[in-house]
Amino acid sequence: MITVSPKLPGENNKDYAYRVIKDSIMSLELEPGQAISEIELAEALRLSRTPIREVLGKLREEHLVEVIPQVGTYISKIKPQLLKEASFMRYILEKEVLKQACESFPKTDMYDLKKNVALQEELIGEKGKEREFHVLDKEFHHIIFRGNQKEHIWEAIIRISTHYNRMRLLSEIRHSFDEPVKQHQQIVEILEQKDCDQVEDIVRMHIVEPTKLWTDLYKADSPYINYFEYVDEKPVFL
Repeated sequence: MITVSPKLPGENNKDYAYRVIKDSIMSLELEPGQAISEIELAEALRLSRTPIREVLGKLREEHLVEVIPQVGTYISKIKPQLLKEASFMRYILEKEVLKQACESFPKTDMYDLKKNVALQEELIGEKGKEREFHVLDKEFHHIIFRGNQKEHIWEAIIRISTHYNRMRLLSEIRHSFDEPVKQHQQIVEILEQKDCDQVEDIVRMHIVEPTKLWTDLYKADSPYINYFEYVDEKPVFL
């Protein structure tokens, strides 16, 4: 049902269940719309139902789980409105943070950024590495926010981007992540050269343009159409 990883040092049962179940949702291992069971999750994680119930309540607040009374508990389908909101938030905030980073960015964070991109480059052309890239991708952007002392803003973006990040992963599985890697390379160059004039173009290319690929996933004849809350013939995600 889910991939069960070992507990981390100091991790209590609730935190452990939350991490494993949420990772399974965000990696699409638990598919949008899929029915889930407290009992099965508890058995898989070898826990009582109490922490599982608490975790499902928390995931419900994060729009990742839905409970239909007298019917069952389901992984939330991807909601276009949440995609729009997250895309808008990322576009506006990342643009401003990158402009600040062009003016000043710590050497230690630049080192981490380059190391991250090098790991991404190793994945280019490799099939089945979309989830690994997705982890590196999120860390790449986290480093930029961290370098500008905006970590809490990044955390806010992550909280609102649960549907957005599932959609991005789905698109990367369907298409490729080669282009995002190239754009990350360009972002590093822009920061090194302090070329603020290029920020708006690269952010639009990186955040806005990929949403145009999402329309194919959202069409009525898409193999993924059941992942979505409803069908709109002309979806606009930003």
